[in-house]
Amino acid sequence: MLRSNPYKWWNLLGFIAVIIVNVLANTTVLNGMKTGEISDKYPTLITPAGYAFMIWSLIYLLLLGFIVYQFRRTTESRESVQRIGPWFLLSCLFNVAWLLLWQYLYIELSVVAMALLLLSLIMVYMRTRRIHYPTPGEMWFVKLPFSLYLGWISVATIVNVSVALEKNNWDGFGLSDSTWAVIMLLVGALIAILVSFPYRDSIYPLVFVWAYVAIGIKQKDMAENVFVAAFILAAILFIYAIYLFFARNRDRD
Repeated sequence: MLRSNPYKWWNLLGFIAVIIVNVLANTTVLNGMKTGEISDKYPTLITPAGYAFMIWSLIYLLLLGFIVYQFRRTTESRESVQRIGPWFLLSCLFNVAWLLLWQYLYIELSVVAMALLLLSLIMVYMRTRRIHYPTPGEMWFVKLPFSLYLGWISVATIVNVSVALEKNNWDGFGLSDSTWAVIMLLVGALIAILVSFPYRDSIYPLVFVWAYVAIGIKQKDMAENVFVAAFILAAILFIYAIYLFFARNRDRD
């Protein structure tokens, strides 16, 4: 077992960079607009209500927990921390890249940055899933943060693609915007199930529940079929997440 995590200081610097750029993006320093204002500039039928983005506060708080956890003498050398390697640092770099591209309206390029962020988090997530008998610290500061983070970025990638298509006036092969919105919601729900089932991860689909309820609320008076689909899928995924929670505990027993 290694004595210390060789990436811990890089991870700290990367995390600090993410926080700084996020703060700047939520002022008018970067290109004179806030992140949410750019989202409003290209409205889609699967963009969640504004309150949904409060989940970032929880994600960053849990990631801060991971940063602290990897610095503790008793935990920095644990295999669960070591195996994450450079992937967390890369996720920070791609997060910053996405924010800068988004703020300066390079929406198409932001999709590429988002895809790279998603890929880096998948690599981290797969490594955290190999912790078969996690300690409480590993559960709260290694597994939980990246389940939540990957879940939200999975949703955000779908929305980001939708925004890029909206910006370029995509005709949808003749299908209506609401039909495509329902299709994307179905694809997202399928992804939530396929990713979480092998690992019995109840947190990952719950992020989709959070997002889908926010989408339904926003579309209540604009697109009834999107509203109905979002709430039905949210209910299904919520029940599914409860099943995974009990299935995981049963498997441990």
